[in-house]
Amino acid sequence: MSLKTQNPKPKKPRNAQRDDVALPALGILGMLRWAWTQLTSMKTALFLLLLLAVAAVPGSLFKQRPADPAAVTQYLKDHPDYGPILDKLQIFDVYSSVWFSAIYLLLFVSLIGCVIPRAIAHWKAWRSKPPRTPARLSRLPVYGTLVVPAESELGAEEAAKQTAALLRKRGYRVDVRPAANDGASGTAGDDAAAAASRGRAALASVGAERGYLKELGNLCFHSGLVGVLISVAIGGLFGYSGQRTLVEGDTFVNTLVGYDQFNPGTNFQSSWLAPYSLQLDKFDVRYDRESAAHFGQPLDFTAHLTTKDSPDSAAKQQDLKVNDPVSIGGTDVYLVGNGYAPVITVRGGDGKIAYQGPIPSIPTDTVYTSTIVIKAPDAKPSQLGFVGFFLPTAVVGHDGVSYSADPDPLKPQLSLNSYVGDLGLDKGTPQNVYALDVSKLKQVNGRDLPAKGIVLDAGQSYTLPNGQGSVSFEGLKRYVALDIHHNPGQEYALIFALFSLAGLVCSLFVPRRRLWLRFGDHEDGRTMIEYGLLARGEDHGLAAEGRSVRAALAKAWGLPEQESPPEGASTHEASTHEAHNRTDSTSGKGA
Repeated sequence: MSLKTQNPKPKKPRNAQRDDVALPALGILGMLRWAWTQLTSMKTALFLLLLLAVAAVPGSLFKQRPADPAAVTQYLKDHPDYGPILDKLQIFDVYSSVWFSAIYLLLFVSLIGCVIPRAIAHWKAWRSKPPRTPARLSRLPVYGTLVVPAESELGAEEAAKQTAALLRKRGYRVDVRPAANDGASGTAGDDAAAAASRGRAALASVGAERGYLKELGNLCFHSGLVGVLISVAIGGLFGYSGQRTLVEGDTFVNTLVGYDQFNPGTNFQSSWLAPYSLQLDKFDVRYDRESAAHFGQPLDFTAHLTTKDSPDSAAKQQDLKVNDPVSIGGTDVYLVGNGYAPVITVRGGDGKIAYQGPIPSIPTDTVYTSTIVIKAPDAKPSQLGFVGFFLPTAVVGHDGVSYSADPDPLKPQLSLNSYVGDLGLDKGTPQNVYALDVSKLKQVNGRDLPAKGIVLDAGQSYTLPNGQGSVSFEGLKRYVALDIHHNPGQEYALIFALFSLAGLVCSLFVPRRRLWLRFGDHEDGRTMIEYGLLARGEDHGLAAEGRSVRAALAKAWGLPEQESPPEGASTHEASTHEAHNRTDSTSGKGA
């Protein structure tokens, strides 16, 4: 008889992948569901919040076109190599760029998707009863027992009701469970009250829970962030800001033509401008004249204004200070700068006045050494331009050059260079009023020219060479630079920010705790009680809460706060009694 040898088939390892297993196709709907799940996760929301903060950094590093278009234009001229690339990437319009708006909208949607499902789940949990009583309370991090003597005639059911009332006063949500509805296996005698299992069968329990404000605070925090985003969006869509330089005696009317620069929101309409007006009556500056170390430093700036809410309303006197804006017509008017405005009269070669009025100068130091530009396009036969310095208190140095020694106008002086030619204003091209392009002009006066420079004290005049005109320094006024803001979402942003902060405080400092108590009647008439506490997360005050609950119950029933073993108990029972009245130093994680 012959035996045929069969080669056994090789066995595949358990973790080997099968080639014939086909994974189900995700599909378009599945892909959208997966994308929505990823977008509405808390991890994604935090990442987008961080990304939004990083995306706002270029707005602080580079000049922004809505705030300072002239500076952006100059930057592009100074950097022709990479300036246009930055402009295409919208670096000069960060807060209205496509990529910043995309991050903003994604964060908004992500927060909405996070908050709504969690709010629904929290609402259901808030209305539900505390969790069922565990079978073995002795396994909880904080555990203890109480024994009510028979002389108190306090049954288990009555003890449970009184305990529930006490816990409600301590801020717990309480559910009293009679013996038939305890909902947990085991008896109170399994651990501390072993004798209770040999007594009556009635074992009532109480389930209590507190700290739902922790999760509610978390929801309020994220809801507040959504409110802040909405408020900021409202401000960007329907708000506006503008700047105006106002000389003493002049009036500003809240119209588009009244602004030196105006930055409207995306959906703003000029018809929404409130018809108010304000006039700068006087601008006072108080300097330090007593301290030797800080002599001449400004102490206070005050602009005295006359305001009218509408053309027909009564005039009001108001004072505008630094960091103390004037609120009028739904706008906040801020004082952001000031300086001197020499009153100038320029006449052409024909003797007619080509320009007359105050011209704001730009301070360059703390003593108000200021640059000034004067343009007279109406001068005949040639247009006139002047560039120079204004000195409030002119003093001649050892090198023969004048400088300002004090910010107060003790000896005001103008030092000018004059130019003639086409100023380029007739072409309609916008120009900076504080700069003069002299590349195509002919210089008439200057320190290095035979006619020398023009030096004028207050009340003096100077006639240009060859009868080309004259310039007069007739007086001096002060001016203020105003920043005007209207943001309809500003107050709501503050409210939501405070709301979010309050929610954050609750989520950080309100502990989430659960407490269970089980009651049993001993056959000798005593009432045996065991209790256990559990924290949802880290809670270093859980042990103290357990001691407080025990002390409150002992006080209510006239028991000693630290119970001793019953008389006649064996050594084993005494050791068991001590072990049951324990608290772990570290709280456990939430169930």
